[in-house]
Amino acid sequence: MTDRSSAKRPLILVVDDEPQILRVMRASLPARGYDVMTAGSGEEALDRVAKEMPDLIILDLVMPGMSGLEVCRQVRLFASIPIIVLSAKESESDKVIALDYGADDYVTKPFGMEELLARVRAVLRRLSISEPDSSRLTAGDVTIEIDERRVLIADREVKLTPKEFDVLKYLVSNAGKVVTHRTLLQAVWGWQSSEQTEYLRVFINQLRRKIEPDPQHPRYILTEPWVGYRFISNG
Repeated sequence: MTDRSSAKRPLILVVDDEPQILRVMRASLPARGYDVMTAGSGEEALDRVAKEMPDLIILDLVMPGMSGLEVCRQVRLFASIPIIVLSAKESESDKVIALDYGADDYVTKPFGMEELLARVRAVLRRLSISEPDSSRLTAGDVTIEIDERRVLIADREVKLTPKEFDVLKYLVSNAGKVVTHRTLLQAVWGWQSSEQTEYLRVFINQLRRKIEPDPQHPRYILTEPWVGYRFISNG
């Protein structure tokens, strides 16, 4: 495995069986400050991950042989590398399945390069979310003191219920990542509550009223329609 600890440019692995997509990525990403390597199949992608350990993976779902979902599942067995799915499959169920398999974000084809680059930056920023002594989480101007169960937003303390605290803590610890309804419900309320999405929607609205400057136009907790929520650390 290559040691990239001294590298300054993030290394992105692009996995797609469309040569045109690979050409676009090889031309566009280096110009924006990223190193790029490519793979045309799931099997080749796993081999490259094992040898190079990229900083981020952009992954197609439908490929000959091993599917993108299987690549995602196998990568998650040994690494927490951020994964952005880039796929022509755009149904709600496809997005939810990919995110539940461990993808960090989902972009549909055809895509705009600027949107994709924004998603790349957001996912990579999540790697800088700090929890240095397991007692504090910081994302932008939001600080969560875990042991004291305190929340500070721009140095202002916000009083939350125990469940509100747990929801916010989970979202902040995954800042920049889409968290599906099912994942959030299971993480906070347990597996038996995984289908109670309407209850979660009401709960998120209550939380927004406490932490958002304008709950009608959220800057922290954004809704991914029909899929889940995303915490934005920089507001």
